[in-house]
This record gives sequence, C-alpha cells and structure tokens, in this order.
Amino acid sequence: MKMKIFTKKAFPYLSLVRLCILFVVLLYENVSAQTTSPNINITGKVTDDKNLTLPGVSIRVEASTVGTVTDVNGEFRLTAPSNARLRFSYIGYTTQTIAVAGRTKISVTMALNASGQKLNEVVVVGYGTQKRSDITGSVASVPKSRLEELPVTNVLQALEGSVAGVNVSTSSSVPGTQPAALIRGQNSITAGSGPYVVVDGIPLSKSGGSLNDINPNDIASMEILKDASAVAIYGTNGANGVILITTKRGTSGKPVIRYSGYTGLENIAHILKPRDPASFTQKFLDYESQNNLKQQFPEPVYNNAERANYAAGRTIDWVKEVTQQGIMQDHNLSISGGSPDIKYFVSGDYLKQKGVVKGYQYQRVSVRSNLDINVTNFLTVGMSSFITSNNYDGGRANLLNATAMSPYGNVYNADGTYAIYPMSPEQLYTNPLLGLTTDQINRSVNLQGNGYAEVKFGGVLKGLRYRLNAGYNYLPTRVDSYSGRLANTPLGSASAASSETNAYTIENLLYYNRDIGKHHFDFTGLYSAQGRRYFTSTAGATNFVNDVFSFNNIGAGATQTSSSYSDRYAAASQMGRINYSYNSRYLFTVTARRDGSSVFGANTTKYGWFPSAALGWNISQENFLKDSKVVNNLKLRGSYGKSGNEAISVYRTITTDGTVRFPFNGVSTIGAQAGNLGNSNLHWETSVQANIGVDFGVLNNRINGTVDAYKTHSSGLLLSRSLPTITGYSSVLDNIGKTANQGLEVTLNTRNIVSKNFRWESTIVYATNKNKIVDLYGDQKSDLGNRWFIGQPISVIYDYKMTGVWQTGEDASKQDPGAKPGDLKFADTNGDGKITADDRVILGQTAPKWTGGLTNTFHYKNFNLNIFIQTAQGMLKNDNDYNYADESGRRNTPAEIGYWTPTNGSQDFQSLTYTNTRGYGYPHDASYTRIKDITLSYVIPQRVVNNIGLSGLTVYLSGRNLYTFTNWIGWDPEQTYYTRGTSNTGANQSAFVADWTNNYPVTRTIVLGLNISLK
Repeated sequence: MKMKIFTKKAFPYLSLVRLCILFVVLLYENVSAQTTSPNINITGKVTDDKNLTLPGVSIRVEASTVGTVTDVNGEFRLTAPSNARLRFSYIGYTTQTIAVAGRTKISVTMALNASGQKLNEVVVVGYGTQKRSDITGSVASVPKSRLEELPVTNVLQALEGSVAGVNVSTSSSVPGTQPAALIRGQNSITAGSGPYVVVDGIPLSKSGGSLNDINPNDIASMEILKDASAVAIYGTNGANGVILITTKRGTSGKPVIRYSGYTGLENIAHILKPRDPASFTQKFLDYESQNNLKQQFPEPVYNNAERANYAAGRTIDWVKEVTQQGIMQDHNLSISGGSPDIKYFVSGDYLKQKGVVKGYQYQRVSVRSNLDINVTNFLTVGMSSFITSNNYDGGRANLLNATAMSPYGNVYNADGTYAIYPMSPEQLYTNPLLGLTTDQINRSVNLQGNGYAEVKFGGVLKGLRYRLNAGYNYLPTRVDSYSGRLANTPLGSASAASSETNAYTIENLLYYNRDIGKHHFDFTGLYSAQGRRYFTSTAGATNFVNDVFSFNNIGAGATQTSSSYSDRYAAASQMGRINYSYNSRYLFTVTARRDGSSVFGANTTKYGWFPSAALGWNISQENFLKDSKVVNNLKLRGSYGKSGNEAISVYRTITTDGTVRFPFNGVSTIGAQAGNLGNSNLHWETSVQANIGVDFGVLNNRINGTVDAYKTHSSGLLLSRSLPTITGYSSVLDNIGKTANQGLEVTLNTRNIVSKNFRWESTIVYATNKNKIVDLYGDQKSDLGNRWFIGQPISVIYDYKMTGVWQTGEDASKQDPGAKPGDLKFADTNGDGKITADDRVILGQTAPKWTGGLTNTFHYKNFNLNIFIQTAQGMLKNDNDYNYADESGRRNTPAEIGYWTPTNGSQDFQSLTYTNTRGYGYPHDASYTRIKDITLSYVIPQRVVNNIGLSGLTVYLSGRNLYTFTNWIGWDPEQTYYTRGTSNTGANQSAFVADWTNNYPVTRTIVLGLNISLK
C-alpha cells in the first residue's frame, strides 16, 4: 500500500514541521553568530546623575563569567563580543543592561535607587583600595559635600566636626593658619600627637610641607584611618591616625574645562568690645576710689595726653582703627581628559585673603599636574606634581593693644605719624598700629614631584603587580623683617632668615590578587626609604644710621649677629599585609610592619615591629538575612594591633652644647653652655589598640551608619622628665609613663523624605573620648609641677575653686589672711581652715568630653540647601580676659567683664585693686555650639546651560562661622588668647605663631561662588 504523505489532510502537520525546521535553523544561525562574533576591546566611564564618577561599579557580560569593576576614576576596560550585552550593577543604584552593538567606547549614567547605599564604593586605604563592604578596619570617608563650595584655605577647616573621632580645633584664625587635628584623642603627653598625612601615596608629613600647600579644589577624596588595623600599614607614622588624600586625575574622553571660584566678605564673628568712654571714665574713678588715690587732674582720666581729647569730647574707637573689611576670593581652573591610554589633569589656583585686622593677609598660588600613561598592556607610568607659593607678607596691627587703649588716647602725632605712646606718659602700651610701619617678608614655596611605574604580570603570574613610587620635595622659605624708628625701635633692627628642606620617599610595592571560587586573597608588600635634610641661616643687625635700607643692607648695622643650623632625618620600612574574604561574607586582615628611624638612640636597634589583625563578618550576606526587607546591611568588625610613635625631633638622643657670649678680660668671647642632655637609650613609644565596630543599614537603607568603640594603651612614652637644675639641664627625654585612651564614635545617616522633587537627608556624628595617665615615673606618683596626675586626663585645669568674692563686713582673717573686700574667695577644699596651695583641685579637662555635628541637606528640584551645626562640650579653659592683674586701672577692659564695687557686691568679678598673687587662671566652661556653615546652591537647568554654550553651571551662596551659642565671655571659646608679653622665638615670623602680637578673632565669612563646566 502506498502511503501519501503530502496530502491535503496532512498539510497542517507539514506546515508545523516546516516552521520547526525554520526555527531551528534560525536559532542555530543566531547562536553561531554569537559564538563567532569577534571580541573587541571596550572602554568607558560610569557616572551618576550629577556627573560624578562611580568607582566599584560591577560590569558583567550577560550569559558569561567575563566581568570587571570600574576604577577610582569610574573607568573600566574589558574584552567582550561585539554583540554582547553588558550588565552594570552598583548597590544603591538601578541596574542597567546595555547592548554593545559593536561600540568600543561606552558611557553610562546610573541613577540612585531606593537603597541609596554605596556599599561597593572603592575606598582608598593604605597602599591600595578596597570595597567598603570588605573593609575590616575603622576607615571614615569625608563627605564630598565638605570638599566643595566652602570658603576654606585649608582642607582641615572643612573637616571640623564632620567626622566622628576627628577633633579639629582652630586656635587661631590668622589668614593662612593650619588648624590642629587629633584622631581619637591624645595618647602621648609631650611627644607629637598630630595625624600622618599622605597625598597620592606619598607622605606630606615629615617633608617640611603642610596641608596649606594642598589646594582643596584638587582633592577628589579624603579618608581617615583610625584603628590599629587600618593604620598599622603605616607603622610608626600611624600611631596618631592617618589622613589619606587622593587628588583628582584625568579620565578618557574629550577635554573637560572647569572653573570654580568665589568671592566674599569676612567680618569678626564676635567682638569683645572694650568699655565705651562713659564706662571707661567711671572705671577710672572707681579705681582711684578703691585705691584711696587722689584724682590727679580735673578730668577723670589717668594720663595727661588724654585730657585735651576728654575736654573736647573727642574719642577713638581703637578696635575700629585696627580692623577692616576682610575680603576672601579664590579662583580655580582645571583641564582634564585623555584617551584610554593617556589621561591628564591640570589645575591652577589663586587664593587671596585680606584679613579683618589691618596688615594681615594671605595669598596662595598653586599649580598641579597629574598624568597617567598606559605604555603597554602591562606597564603603566604616571606622575603627580605641584608647586605652591605661600605669601604672608606685611607688618600687622596689634589687636590686644587696641583693646587696652583709652578712648581718649591719640592715634597720630601732629606730623601725621603714629603716636608711639597714645596715652603718654603711660609707656606700658604702645600704639597698636605701629606694626604697620615695619617691613615684613614671609614666604614659602613647596615644589613636589612624584612618579610611579606599575608592571602587571600575566600568564602563571596573573594577579601579580609591582609598583615603584618615588617622591621629592623642595621647600625653600624666606623671612625678612625690619623695625625702625616709626615702630619704636630707635636704633633699627633687621633680620633676614632663609631655610630649605629637601625630602625624598622611595617605595617598592608588590601586590598579588587571586580568586579561587568564592575565596579571595590579596597581598601587599612594601620596602621603603625616607629622608629629609633641613638647613637654615639667619643674619641680623641693630644700630642703623637710618631706616632707608630696611633689611636690604644688614651690613650697615653696627651690631651684627648670625646663626645657622642643619639637621637630617632618615627612615626605612618593610611591611606585609594579607586580606582574605570568603564570598564577601567572612573577612580577615593581618598586617605587620617594621620601621627604623634615625631619631632613636645608639644603644637601641632603632627598629620597631608593629603587627595587627582584624576580622569582619557581613551578616547581611547570610541566608537568614539576605532577603530581609528590614535589614539591608549589617557588618561586624573587630581589630587589635600595635603602632608606634617617633614624634620627637632629631638629635634628642645626643648631648649637645649651645653657645653664649660673655665678657673675658674686657673682650666679648664665645663660650659653651649646656644645651640638650641626650639619652642614647630612647626607643619607640608604642600604643596597643582594640576596636570593635558595626556597620548597618535598615529600612531599605533609609537609615544607615557606623558605630565604633575603642580602647588604647600607650607605654614607653617619650616624656620630658624634669631634672634638678644643679645638673645644668632642666629636663631629659625618656621612655617612661603610660596612658590609656578610650572612646565611642557614632555616624548616622538618614533619608527623611524622598519624593519626586524633594529630598531631605541628615547626617549625625557623635564622638566621646576619655584619656588618663596610668603611670609617669614608675612610682605611681603624680607630677604636680607639670599638672600631670595619675588616673586623670592628660590635660587638666588644676586650680583653686572659686566660690565668690569677699564682701564688705565679711571676716577673711582666719581663712584667707590679707584678703580684703573685692578679692576672690576660694574654697577650703582640704578643710584645714586656711587657703593654701594645697587647696587646689582638678576642676576639669581642657579637651572636650564629647563632640558632635548635625548636617541637614534639602534638595528641591535644582535647589540644594546644606546646613551644618557643630558642637564641642565638656571642656574647661582658662579665660585670660578676666585677668589683668595690676593693669586693670591703667588700661581699658572688656565691657562684658565687670568688676566688684562696694555698692554692686558682685560675686562673679574681682575688684579693680585685686592683683591675683595666687596665679588663679579664671577657668570657665568653654563648651559651644556653632552654626558652622550654610550653603545654598542652584544648578542651572541643562536646557538653559546648553543655550549658553556650557555643559554645567552651579551658583551658590555660602556662609561660615555664622553664629556661636556659648556661655564663654571672650572673643571665642575655641581661640587661644595670649596675654601681653607672651611670645616665643618666632614672634612675627610666622602666620600662626603663638604670640600676643598675633591675637586674631574668629571670622564670619559669606561668599558667592560659581562652578562652571565648559563643553
């Protein structure tokens, strides 16, 4: 029987068969096309909706295991089929899938999703980078908003109060001043406690430079390493914490030209006003009455020179005379760009600050160039260089003298020159404007060049990299001055000082990364050497015939002096670090570093060994939390390690003599006198620290943050021990004493409101720190002379406890013989019935017990408002504005500080006759809360920007130090106020010298700024 397959009845089946065959053929051709499609090299960059680069974005080729992540510049490079699809994912951002479609260059913009938490961001750590989710130590990143649109000359000013555990204090607001920073409190007593600063992998600390040399506009990121695990990789340099700064670098693409600039006004934030004329004359009358003096003149004034002005009703506002409208401006221009193989970043910056006190000014000019070149697929070289010129020129007015002047004094002589003694014949106070007649040159330059070469190995050595870093610093300074007859130097005095610092760093680094299944290993090895040489010379002279040549002809002075000094420093280090993680869930880090330093004694090895270990557990990666809708991120961290401190100057281990001139047989002869008593046994001061921390994110990461608790024990302190003067030396450095330090740090980020056009975000930081002296000299005894007490904080106020003021009719003869009405009354704390030095007690500590900051950021469409409030609480500080001793009747005094009279019976203020023979320091609560800064910005809509030929434009208004809430009576609770006569050897030769001629108030700054990006 013949079978008919192709019958009409079978047609439907035939059609189905044909369709199946056609489908299979097409599928085969498609698969074949994919598998045979050629591979191409793809490069690109990933940014967010604000055009900021996103490091750490995961990029995967769909249906394959091929992938990569973006680097710190948000750039990536991978090889994939020309028709592949790439999947871009980043925690906190919406995942995107993009078809390659034969393209070799792809740019991607990612938008924040509901989580908003960047756990995979790449964070700079010592000698490398890590994903934040893989970090086991305590590492804090400075919010990028603190690095932009703020009128600061030093990046530490922007850091103040914004990072938990980092205490930045501005004791002086002199233009060009660098604030002081402490990370996790003070561990050492007399050795240095400042953090170690590293810029682009090369140390800035110990090179002679400072953060004043780094333009804040050039900074891309800033990390703070705090615990022993994080800082151990820097060994001796990390004992007081580490600040890592990464500057901006170029990205592939067409050149991007950016301008950012601002200009604005500065004014004194709070004026401690002297008494007005009426109050001043009343004080004079009360002074004479309390001292039973007969009025010398018919007019109620102290000096003859004041009489004519009083009679004529002429008064002088001396604070107004020495102050002026401050102006601050900054202009920055940068160009960045490049190809996939060559990338560059070049910037130039000009900053000028005219101070609020006459004569004070600061100018900085800086140029930076960063370059990265992929020479081959295995060799990358690059450089980072900058030159910064700092200028502090100019004679300066004296604010302290201005507050002392009588309102009836004379500013000028009849010939128009400054009156040297405005209250003649009173010669205790000179005209506060005399400093403006002096010639002052104060300049420094920092020239730094850093280079690197990195080799990536392939084949069986895949994952191995070698990197060579080399850096060189040259820092010359010039300080010249001349004070002549107009400045009350009758014979003239000139000096010319110059110095230069040469420093180098060489680092050999070996990296190895390996993934085996879910196991990840990476190793970092280091061998480095550092060196520095410093030289300074000074020439001086007095007794000039006239003032014509200033400091330009010092040889014309009859009396000549000269000096010079030089020193050298060297260090060598070896380090190894291993990071291990299993499925990004279980984390382990172990670090060991060996440091050698030339500052230590000949009888020691000069080397120290500093190991550390840390563990981390990403609990949110566990199955029982992985799909939680409440807990989005939860990680526990713990670390333990040892670090060292070498923070003493060179040559303290050797005994040296100084020179002195003395008469011998009628001739001036140079002789030797005891200088420094060396200690050849000096070695490392060591600190052991334990840290436990938790990182968390809940409610779709609407609330996230970090909590850290730590405890540190320091031993072998580099302590200056007092010696009997009969030895010829006053002190010697020794490894004695122990301290303990503990604290808690909390950072909390919240997204309070998130809607289409409006967002409100908050950040709260809180830190508490408590240190104490455990031992000093091995005998558990306190050192009363230095105010060091066992079991108490390192820096305390040890003084009498004031209970009031002796009043008329009270009997002080038994408790305080000699005290009279109007004298301060103190507590008899030991109960012996009399006031003696034994009644002094510890009243409080000078460091804050806790600090905090609150940042609120509001976004409405293109408007952004950022409000930052900073607080420091629980510190006590001596208030020098209360203490004028026997000068009270001879000078003007602050209007806010009263005085006792028999009629007012004040219990807070002393009489005008009180001379403070006990040396009472007038301690007061220096706690404060400050509206630190407010910034309002507006991003011009893109359609408008395009019409004017730009790619981006932001306008902002920013104010800083806007208002301070405090009970402190004085210029500012944060400022260090120096009394008359307080000085050091560098008086008037530095922008930030601790000198009574450099008292300078905290300033309020308001600026208008622009950020422009050109097409």
